[in-house]
Amino acid sequence: MGNRFHSVTLDTDACKGCINCIKRCPTEAIRVRNGKAHIITERCIDCGECIRVCPNHAKKAVYDSLSILDNFTYTIALPAPSLYGQFNNLDDKEIVLDALIKMGFDSVYEVAAAAEIVSDATRKLMKQGALKLPVISSACPAVVRLIRVRFHELIPNILPIHAPIELAARIAKKKAARLTGLPMSEIGAIFISPCPAKVSAIRYPLGTEKSYVDGAVAISEVYPPLIHLMKEVQGEEESEYVVGAGRMGVGWGSSGGEAAALINEKYLAADGIENVIKVLEDLEDEKFSDLEFVELNACSAGCVGGVLTVENPYIAKAKLKRLRKYLPVSCNHLRDERMSTLEWDEELKQSNALQLADDMAGAMEKLNEMEEIVARLHGLDCGSCGAPSCMALAEDVVRGFATEDACIFNMKEQMQGILQKMTQEQSYIKPPFSVAHEEEKK
Repeated sequence: MGNRFHSVTLDTDACKGCINCIKRCPTEAIRVRNGKAHIITERCIDCGECIRVCPNHAKKAVYDSLSILDNFTYTIALPAPSLYGQFNNLDDKEIVLDALIKMGFDSVYEVAAAAEIVSDATRKLMKQGALKLPVISSACPAVVRLIRVRFHELIPNILPIHAPIELAARIAKKKAARLTGLPMSEIGAIFISPCPAKVSAIRYPLGTEKSYVDGAVAISEVYPPLIHLMKEVQGEEESEYVVGAGRMGVGWGSSGGEAAALINEKYLAADGIENVIKVLEDLEDEKFSDLEFVELNACSAGCVGGVLTVENPYIAKAKLKRLRKYLPVSCNHLRDERMSTLEWDEELKQSNALQLADDMAGAMEKLNEMEEIVARLHGLDCGSCGAPSCMALAEDVVRGFATEDACIFNMKEQMQGILQKMTQEQSYIKPPFSVAHEEEKK
């Protein structure tokens, strides 16, 4: 895997030191110290929750601009299924795809097309009994990273198949190389992304050493010029450089679409990072029985809820549902020779970002120390100390990143104690007014 990269970044100048972000981060990766937020990079999963809740717009996503097209001789647009949910009254998604060609891309390969192949492969692997049940989808990179950081026992349950974005890039670039005779280095596969987690998955991939995707542009950046170009292409002949997808693939753009494409009733689909965490906790506790597949999306309503989109996620979900009525069921299927293209190149390993020590004895010692510190705190989990909870503050103290007096309630008690002691000392040194007055009379 490549060097760690995070699409989610912090603008310290814009940060006001509020604690909105620390309370919503699913991996407790944010602290507020000295009036500014700080992101613990090894814990960040790029889910974008901090971007969503920051009132000062201090959290931002890094992604490529459309000028990245100039870096390649031949470019391929990889539109996410969620892109189609951004437009009003869209009956024909080919209008969007042809507009991408008009924007400057040489060809288009729908990520939804690759999603149909992934669904086909997943159905076959599950039928063969080759996967540990319940299978957890690997499509949402934020969820995969969350499991790596917080739910190590569930790593074997993750579907060991590349996400549709990666598969789309591999298929499209190989096809373009055959068509043009160009080397891979001159062919750019550019993803139209709904969220920062997918941008990070390109720069810092899991399951493979290097991603075939060469860049990612936000849906919010592509949207304005697309609206204009879509009006121009209406009525024109459809482009021959477009690989299309059907109902199953487009359904991946919203929550439940991937699970429904498996044609299996024994599934669960959850969206929104808090709901995802609850499901993962219950999976670890083995509370679910007779469950074969779990689809989890960090964003509410699925990918249509990503922070790089423009439409309300639930309205976008309704638009996708309407669009799917006009599509064939599926346009893409797995061929036997493609299975090796789908499978992960590298084993997924757990992250030690939350590990307290290198050995069990050391970790238990620090855990006991944390519990002692928590017992001395007030248990309000108010976040005023700059940590999301009292336990998080205790962890910071044990790690040497903070002190107990960061708790404002403990500080208040200490100050009251000092003030009371000073008052007592002052009254002891200076006699009462009445006594002093009598002495003056004498």
